[in-house]
Amino acid sequence: MHQHRLQVTAARSVTWTRHHLPPVQEHELLVRTIAGAISIGAELPQVRGDDPTDPSPAYPKETGYESYATVIAVGDQVTRFQVGDRLLAFYGHQDIALVEEAKAIPVPDGISAKLALLNILSCDAAKGVRKLEPKPTDPVLVTGMGVIGLLTVFYLRHYYHVDRIVVSDPDPVRTSLALSLGAHTLYSDTDPFVETFTHALECSARQDAFALLQEKLVPHGQLCILSDGNHETLSLTAAFYEKELRLIGSSDGWDYQDHAAWFFKTAPHVPQLERLFEQTVASQDLAGCFENLLTDTTPLKVFVTYPSTD
Repeated sequence: MHQHRLQVTAARSVTWTRHHLPPVQEHELLVRTIAGAISIGAELPQVRGDDPTDPSPAYPKETGYESYATVIAVGDQVTRFQVGDRLLAFYGHQDIALVEEAKAIPVPDGISAKLALLNILSCDAAKGVRKLEPKPTDPVLVTGMGVIGLLTVFYLRHYYHVDRIVVSDPDPVRTSLALSLGAHTLYSDTDPFVETFTHALECSARQDAFALLQEKLVPHGQLCILSDGNHETLSLTAAFYEKELRLIGSSDGWDYQDHAAWFFKTAPHVPQLERLFEQTVASQDLAGCFENLLTDTTPLKVFVTYPSTD
C-alpha cells in the first residue's frame, strides 16, 4: 500500500511525496485520514526555513502533527480499536498512516472533527496552566490570543473556573473570541485601575508581552511560557529579579488520553471553539495553501479535509 505525505523539500517548498507502507504490525493500526489541521505558529517557521529552534534544517521534513482518522485495519494484538473507529493521532499531513495503538486517542461518537483536532493543542495549553494551579479567585493575565492563548483561556475558565482572566492582544477579532471563551476583560495600560496579577501565561512569543507580564505580576508571582520560542528571544527584565518571580516553561501535553476524557465532555458545550478554524482547505490544495500562508495574513488555524472513500 502506498501513502502520500506532504513534505518540506527545501525552504519555502512543499510538495506531496509517495511512500510504500509496510504491513501492519501486531500493535499497529492502519488509518485513513478524515481531517487534519495546520498549526500556524509551529509549521510556518519550518516551511520558511527560519525557525530559530532549528538553525540548520535538514530536508525533507515532515509536516503537521494533528490528524483525525478512521481505522481501516488492525494488528493481531490490538485490543482498544476496531475497524471503523475514529481516533486522533500525531502523524500530520498524510492520507493514510500506521499508528501505534498506545499512541492513538479514541474519539467518541458525536464529536466533530474540528473539536477532536483541538484536543491536542488544548492539552498542550492545559499542561502550562496545570503547572500554575490557579485558584478561582486568582487574577490571571494572558498575552497572545493565538490558538494556544485562546485554549489557555478556555482551560482557565472551564477547568480551573478562574473568574478574573485578563487578555492582551492587538487583534480585536482575537480578543473578542477570547471573551467568548471565558476571558473577563481586555488589558489596557491606560486604565488607571490596572491591577496586578498572581499568575501569568505568555503565549505570544513577543518580548514586549513577556516584559509586560513581569511588570504586572505581584512579588513572588508565577509566569509560565507557553509560546514556542520560534519568533523572538524572550529576556528577563529587572522586575523579574526585584519581585523574585517564578518562571516556568511548558512544552507538549500533560497526558493526551486523560485530557481527552475531560475535553470531549466539555468542548461540545463551548461551540465557539470551532471558530478557531478560520479557513478550510482540501488536502489536494495544501501545497498551494502553504504558499499563500507565507505571503498573506494568516488565519488562527486551518482545517484540512481529505477525500471521503464512502
